[in-house]
Amino acid sequence: MPDQSFTIRSNAKINLCLRITGRLPNGYHTLSSVFQEIDLYDTLIFTPSDTYSLCCDNSDIPCDDSNLCSRAYREMKQLAPRSTNWHIQLQKNIPVGAGLGGGSSNAAAVINFLNERWELDLSKSELIRVAARIGADVAFYINGKTQGAEGIGDKLQPLTLPESFTLLLVCPTIHISTKWAYQQFTLTKKKEGYKFSDLFESGRIHWELFENQFESVVFPTYPEIGKIKTLLQNEGALYAGLSGSGSTVFGAFKNRYDAERAQKQFKNHTTFISFPINN
Repeated sequence: MPDQSFTIRSNAKINLCLRITGRLPNGYHTLSSVFQEIDLYDTLIFTPSDTYSLCCDNSDIPCDDSNLCSRAYREMKQLAPRSTNWHIQLQKNIPVGAGLGGGSSNAAAVINFLNERWELDLSKSELIRVAARIGADVAFYINGKTQGAEGIGDKLQPLTLPESFTLLLVCPTIHISTKWAYQQFTLTKKKEGYKFSDLFESGRIHWELFENQFESVVFPTYPEIGKIKTLLQNEGALYAGLSGSGSTVFGAFKNRYDAERAQKQFKNHTTFISFPINN
C-alpha cells in the first residue's frame, strides 16, 4: 500500500493599502498596511520520506536551503528531530516576485502542516513566533484572512471586511526588487500610519482613503505599470493600486461581472479573477 500523501492549498495575499512610516536604526523601514489573503493559491503535496526533499514544477525556483519552505522545515525540525520526514512537491500558480507573497505562504503552509502531522500542538502565538523568524509575511499567513500590519509587518491585528468585492489581478512580466523600492523611497514622503477603523467605518470600505506609497517610486521608473492602474480605474474599479512593491496591480470591483469585463482590456498580461478570504 503506497504511503499516504497530503495536498495543501497555499494562498496568495495582496496589500490593500500601504504607507511607509519610518526607518529603524537597523535600516529596516516601518510600514502601515492591510494584508488581505485571497483565493489564488499554490499547491503543496506532502509525502512521507526517509529524508526531507523539495521539488517544484517551476524551474526558476530554487529547491535548496534558500527556499522558504526549506527554512520553515528546518525551524520545525528543531522542535521534533525524531519525527517522520517529508518530501514536498510544490506546484506554483502564484506568480513569482510579483508582490503576492507566494513564497511566504508556502513556508507558512509547511509550518502549519508539520505542527499537525508531528503533533507538536503549538499554539497560534507559538507558530507565529516560529514564522516570524523566517519573515513577517510568513507570520501573517499563520492566521491569514484580513489583518492590519504595522512595524516591519510583524505587528498584526485581525480586521473584518464590511463589504464583499471582486479582485482583478494584473501581473506584468516585470520583477521589482522590494529592497530597491525601499532604497528609492525618501523619508520626506513618509506619512502617518493608517487608523484601520477609519478604513472600514460605518459598515463600508472607504476606498478613498487607500493608497500605496510605493507607487511614487515604482511608476516613474516603470510607467507601463502606472498605465495598468489608470486603465483599471477607467474600467470602473472601486480602487486600484500596487500590491506591495509590485509588480502586480489589482483592481477592486463591485462584482465578478465588472471584473471580468475589465479583464478583457489586459489580454497581453497574465490576469486572475480572485476573491478575498475573510471567514
